[in-house]
Amino acid sequence: MTTSQRSVRIERVSTGQYVAHNDRGATLPLGGDDFSPVELLLAAIGGCTAIDTDVATSRRTEPTEFTVTVDGDKVSDSETGNRMENLTVTFAVRFPDDEKGDAARAMLPRTVALSHDKLCTVSRTVEAGTPVRTVIE
Repeated sequence: MTTSQRSVRIERVSTGQYVAHNDRGATLPLGGDDFSPVELLLAAIGGCTAIDTDVATSRRTEPTEFTVTVDGDKVSDSETGNRMENLTVTFAVRFPDDEKGDAARAMLPRTVALSHDKLCTVSRTVEAGTPVRTVIE
């Protein structure tokens, strides 16, 4: 087993408006009219498994369509707290109608399953129910 630290920094821009920063200098606005934290969670789940799947299948051929939709139910419960349930990742992937497209199509179910079962850190973390610790400096 190996571990490596990852982090992002969230800075307040104004009431309800924030910008996330990573160590590579990228920024992502959140809050207000931008992505909500829940939408970012859904995007992280879908993006993680999309990348795993795309890297593997596009070695065979470029897809003609590659869309991943992630949805679920936001539950607001005064006793158990807010959470997401019934998360579903749906792939709409098409490849050319040729030999390379057939090869990519044939491996799609296996690559999606491998991402879900082993590779996608985001969905694996959500499914494991990893505790989140908060600290006030």
